[in-house]
Amino acid sequence: MSEGKFVRVLGAPDVIALAFGAMVGWGWVVLAGSWVVSAGAVGAMLAFAIGGFAVILIGLTYAELAAAMPLTGGEHVYSHRALGMGGSFFCTWAIILGYISVVAFEAVALPTVVEHLFPNYKVGLLWNVAGWDVYFTWAMVGCLGAVAMTWINIRGIETCALLQKVVTLLILLVGIMLITGALFNGETANMEPLFVGGAGGVMAVLIMTPFMFVGFDVIPQAAEEINLPHKTIGTILIVSVMMAVAWYILIILAVALAMPSADSGASSLATADAMTTLFGGGWAGKLLVIAGIGGIITSWNAFLVGGSRAVYAMAHAKMLPAFLGKLHPVYNTPVNAILMVGSLSVIAPFFGRKSLVWLVDAGGLGIVVAYATVTVSFLLLRKNEPDMPRPFKVPYGNTVGWVALALSLGIILLYMPFSPAALVWPYEWAIVGGWAILGFLFYVWSRMTHAGEPDRILAAQLNAEPAAAQ
Repeated sequence: MSEGKFVRVLGAPDVIALAFGAMVGWGWVVLAGSWVVSAGAVGAMLAFAIGGFAVILIGLTYAELAAAMPLTGGEHVYSHRALGMGGSFFCTWAIILGYISVVAFEAVALPTVVEHLFPNYKVGLLWNVAGWDVYFTWAMVGCLGAVAMTWINIRGIETCALLQKVVTLLILLVGIMLITGALFNGETANMEPLFVGGAGGVMAVLIMTPFMFVGFDVIPQAAEEINLPHKTIGTILIVSVMMAVAWYILIILAVALAMPSADSGASSLATADAMTTLFGGGWAGKLLVIAGIGGIITSWNAFLVGGSRAVYAMAHAKMLPAFLGKLHPVYNTPVNAILMVGSLSVIAPFFGRKSLVWLVDAGGLGIVVAYATVTVSFLLLRKNEPDMPRPFKVPYGNTVGWVALALSLGIILLYMPFSPAALVWPYEWAIVGGWAILGFLFYVWSRMTHAGEPDRILAAQLNAEPAAAQ
């Protein structure tokens, strides 16, 4: 294992771009119209306000812990301090599934979106996977994108941050164009009906909101590369979530002002069509699709950063094979962990879009399980270590923690068989089960070959980090 160290180089703009870019993917381009149709303009905005509030509460628990323990791995560290090795392994293994699923899915999302700019570019039918035809040119776009993203991540966190800032700025500029265009050229009459389906309509959109806000948790993963006062790390995490909440609400408003809900429902890319309508030209819609591709890139980049750091943290603590804990001698990046996660996205396009949807749905469960584990860790540390230095301390922390835990458990229930958003049987549950079995085998291996070492390593890291110094 490398004896190198991460370098603290990320400033406030880098961290905001990392988290906000992770939360703003391609979904706002594809789904905004369906949200308006399902709940009405105001109903959809209300759903995102409620969902955003829930995620902010969960984010507050992260913010306090990230400021108190700014170490690579985030959840891995917090859950270990509160729950020991077993809880830490469970939590981190769960969120790694989520990160890997998103990274793999972006390699499928990219060629799918490119088709909107270059129709009929797919040639060379390879095979059919779960009803999805996989074409050679389509798969190669995803593969080349995956190779490029992996290379950028190996080159260093500064390179990743530069890409994230530039592309996030593009997304923001195009989004501001859409929103201002709607405010000046849109029609309030288009927003009718304001509500559709009453509470049921709002709930139909509300169950989708947690998945739109996944990504703020990449900040704790890269904590050792952030060059900011510890308290500021917590503040920026919450600011990034609030920015994402405002973004989704304003995008819904813009689409609702631009087109009647009937037109939004009939459109496959309602946000792009809204842009075209507002500015009177196809160029505007294509510009918005390009911004959507930017969302794929920022999400891809951020989750590759987060996933590789989580894998590295487990390997560094002797919970996974040591070679995954190697740092690049020049770029100070977890090179083998990046190659592991990146290689999965290189091969992902050959499995087609349908099977990757199964993977990302299963990964979503992993992420919210990690959220629940972090909130439990937050509450236990509040109880067992009340004097632990907390540079960012959440007011009414116990209340926030219990509500965040209830919300996290509520989101987990959305994946269960009795829910409208349940995981698909048997495919998605098979992925969850297979990942759990693999994790159990690694856990047993770690216990047998490195008994006690994870505890000693994590204790040494915590003692070496002057949490109260900043």
